[in-house]
Amino acid sequence: MSQWDETPNLVGDHVRLEQLQPHHAEGLLAASDDDEVFTWQLFARPTNLDEAKALIELYLGRPNTRSWAQVDQRTNEVAGLTTYYDIDPARRTVAIGSTWLGRRFWRTGINTESKLLLLRHAFDALDCARVVWHVDIRNERSQAAVTRIGGVREGVMRKHIIRRDGSWRDTVLFSMTDDEWPAARDALVFKLSANGKVQT
Repeated sequence: MSQWDETPNLVGDHVRLEQLQPHHAEGLLAASDDDEVFTWQLFARPTNLDEAKALIELYLGRPNTRSWAQVDQRTNEVAGLTTYYDIDPARRTVAIGSTWLGRRFWRTGINTESKLLLLRHAFDALDCARVVWHVDIRNERSQAAVTRIGGVREGVMRKHIIRRDGSWRDTVLFSMTDDEWPAARDALVFKLSANGKVQT
C-alpha cells in the first residue's frame, strides 16, 4: 500500500487528526451544536446520534477520499471533520475540503494547525505538486481563511454543484503549489507561535 492510500494520524500542539471511525460519532454530535457551522455544507447538521453515525458513513463512503476527525489536544474532544479528496497520485495533487469545526473551537488555533498538518503531509510526505480547495462563492469567511493560509484564487467554476436548497453553487477554486509551500509553511508556523499572537 502506498502513502496515497493511507490516512495517518497527524499530530500537532493544538489538534490531532485521527482517521475517522464510527466511534467518533458521539464526539461529532457534541461538536455540531450550531446551525451556522453547516450553512455552506452540502449535508445538514446532525441532531442526534443516528444522524452523526450516518454522517460518518457518508464521509467514509465517498470514493477517493481520506477522512479525519479533528480532535482538540487539550480536551480530547472531537472538534470537527476534514478530508483529502480528488486524490490523484499521477498528477501529485489532492483537494482539502468537506471541513467543518464546531463553533466553540473557532479561533483556538485548531483550524490553522489542521491546515498546516494536512499541507505538510501533502507536500512533504506525498510530494504533491499542488493542493486545491473548492469554496462556495457565497462563503466569504472560508475564502478569506484559505487566502490567509496561502491559497491562491484561480477562478470561478460556474454552476458547479447543487446546494442543499436546490440552488446552483458557483465554486471558487484556490490552489497552492509546491513552489509556494515553503513560504506558506513558515507563515503558518509563525501564526501558531507565541510571537505570531494569532489564533485562527
